[in-house]
Amino acid sequence: MKNTLTSLALATVLGFTTATTALADDMTATQIKNGYLEHGALAQYHRWYQVYERAEGGIDNALDILAEDVVVTSGLGVANGHEQYAQRVSQLPQSWQNAHHVRDVQVSINDDGSMALTADITYLNAGLLEDGGIRTADLTYTMALAPTDSVLPKFTEITIAQNSDGTADEFVDAYAENRLRSLVHYWLALIEDPSRNPEPVREILADGFALNFSSGAITDFAGFEAWLAGPGSQVAASTHVISEFSVMENADGTYEMTVDFDWAGILPDGSELVAKTRHNWTVNNDDTERFARILTVDVEVLEPFRPGTD
Repeated sequence: MKNTLTSLALATVLGFTTATTALADDMTATQIKNGYLEHGALAQYHRWYQVYERAEGGIDNALDILAEDVVVTSGLGVANGHEQYAQRVSQLPQSWQNAHHVRDVQVSINDDGSMALTADITYLNAGLLEDGGIRTADLTYTMALAPTDSVLPKFTEITIAQNSDGTADEFVDAYAENRLRSLVHYWLALIEDPSRNPEPVREILADGFALNFSSGAITDFAGFEAWLAGPGSQVAASTHVISEFSVMENADGTYEMTVDFDWAGILPDGSELVAKTRHNWTVNNDDTERFARILTVDVEVLEPFRPGTD
């Protein structure tokens, strides 16, 4: 039985993704079991910046992450609810370029399923300063989220505090990283979700997708359903932590993304395994959709599965 469980867990590692072994070793059983909730919050968090970084994505995608009675507080004042927030966004000059480089983000999960998220970022703006300079500011976000009937929670409170103000030598765009991190976290939330519901994954799979896992290539949705119900469900719980992340835009508008994951899983007998994999993704993107879509996934094992440490 032991060999069967470890083989199944390895198949899961190769198909799933994420985390550095040191991080995986440090995770508690509760953190592993709640991992999909954290990924859902992070998927929404990285979506927050998209309306500022690519306004053509539309206000509807921005409102989609907010509770109807959300309260957004910043140096611009307080916006209560969707209408006031949409009005605030509509007043931003379309000529501005904005970038939000996330330095640190932490998520805590409460017993009732609500969440608190804090993040420190570096904000860059081209267009505000009359002399053509690049404005920079260090910001801290304090955010509260409420659970929904999906793996994606919604923000109920957002407070933005400015810690510094200055200028930068150059503008460095952050859209691709925020857009693709949102996609990765949503993918992880869905495949780690104990409900094992494949249907929401349709939204993030492109036409003609190919998921090249160790068990073979998956090239249609029926194959994905079989994988999620089979190798993908042979652990009691699992989660992934991103240890390395890079993205590059291709000439045709697609993106190439490389992500190293530390994976931690709990087997049905309660024992824990850890591993490390590298995923290379090709991603198709339409700014107006909620998420980018996966074209291809190739997986490389960096550190094979092994028992976790207590």
